[in-house]
Amino acid sequence: MSDMLKLQAITKAYNRGKPGEVTVLRGATLSIGTGEVVALVAPSGAGKSTLLHIAGLLDTPDEGVVEIGGIAMGGLGDRARTETRRREVGFIYQFHHLLPEFTALENVVLPQLADAVSRRKAEARARTLLDRVGVAPRADHRPAALSGGEQQRVAFCRALANQPRLLLADEPTGNLDPGTSDQVFNVLMDLVRSTGLSALIATHNLDLAARMDRVVRLDAGRVVGG
Repeated sequence: MSDMLKLQAITKAYNRGKPGEVTVLRGATLSIGTGEVVALVAPSGAGKSTLLHIAGLLDTPDEGVVEIGGIAMGGLGDRARTETRRREVGFIYQFHHLLPEFTALENVVLPQLADAVSRRKAEARARTLLDRVGVAPRADHRPAALSGGEQQRVAFCRALANQPRLLLADEPTGNLDPGTSDQVFNVLMDLVRSTGLSALIATHNLDLAARMDRVVRLDAGRVVGG
């Protein structure tokens, strides 16, 4: 199985070289194969979000190599990194971050328009995705009119709108009550499995983590387990 994501000896510190320097990652190494779903477990403040942001090209490591689809990202310019992030990577956060002035449908359409997809095709894909997560009847509602679980399902659809090959999720059900969290996680896993995505999903929930292909954890800035 080829690797969709490879992180090699990733080191990251904040306030580097200054008083109060904090080293978050200390040579973290992780590979995720094509179609593999990996749980990342660690306490708050251990560096999960930092690792995800580096994996998704939202941040750069102080040291180490990030490869996506077998291509090293370090040598790419800002424009090429942005293109890779938009085409290859989908992000889901604990809070949905939907645009409040747009409907559910429009929130899933907009990333596609930014990728030069025609509005007709973008709307068709958006409706298909919303239907798959059970929110199609609410497509014309704005986020404020949706429940927390519905909002997060729309966020899943938005993350998958441009058909990425890698999904990164940071506590994707952490803002939901336990019952809703379980239902929404099932929807997420169905989406991931049916599309053959590679995924790195950070979660505090050990029951959810156990349902993925592999569980790794961050310990003192390094990835262990799995």
